[in-house]
Amino acid sequence: MVTQNWFYDGMLYVYALSLLFYFSDFVDRNRQAKQLGTGLLIFVWVLQTGFIIHRIISHLDMTFLSLFEYLLLFSWLLITVSLVMSRFFRMELIVFFVNVIGFAVITINLFGIGSGASLERWELAHEMLVLHVILMILAYTAFTLSAIFSGMYMFLFRRLKGKQWTKQMQRMPSLDVADRFMFRVALVGTPLLMLSLAVAVASILVESRYSLLIDPKVLTSFVALAIYIWNVLRHRWFDGAGWKFARLNLISYGVLLLNVFMNQASNFHSWS
Repeated sequence: MVTQNWFYDGMLYVYALSLLFYFSDFVDRNRQAKQLGTGLLIFVWVLQTGFIIHRIISHLDMTFLSLFEYLLLFSWLLITVSLVMSRFFRMELIVFFVNVIGFAVITINLFGIGSGASLERWELAHEMLVLHVILMILAYTAFTLSAIFSGMYMFLFRRLKGKQWTKQMQRMPSLDVADRFMFRVALVGTPLLMLSLAVAVASILVESRYSLLIDPKVLTSFVALAIYIWNVLRHRWFDGAGWKFARLNLISYGVLLLNVFMNQASNFHSWS
């Protein structure tokens, strides 16, 4: 578990899972994904509502709310607003990014800020970095698979365009299959990378080491995220050409690989 409280751990994981489904619906207009994401988000809302009511009843004085409770109330309001917007308006993009902010807030909160946790601040930041690394590894795994399918797509596309058919190509997936898988796996990796960076920024804020926000590794990660978001949105909404998606997908993966080799020039993973 990430923290010492299973209740908060479960809330954090369910919240992250709901955002994965919301991002899938936002890009791919997947009704089933939206229903799952909404259901999980409602579950998080119920957990937060129950906890807030419990705190109000136990305190009976709203003037003595701790920072922990203020942040929890803030994240609860963000979730409430996003659920209302999702129900009555078609604002999937706004709903998703509102909840990314809510996830960052609840991440800071769930690691004991203002809650009386016994862990020191540097220990809290370290635990948050552990979650960041786990999410980043999952994102790298997804992007690696997407890059493999992208490479296959580019190889097949050029061979077929040049009418250079070989027997080895019979053992490879079709262009349609490669296109579908490289897109859908990238669709999983993109929100994972986004959540990982949200946790990383939260850990920086917890430790008040704001200079790390301009660390080369952090900046490169955000550049890679921006490219992936643009590529996924463009492929689905603007230009569905598979070879363009595959090419930019490989460029995005190259930026991520560059990010891996920047560990020696970065202070981000060593400061905690």
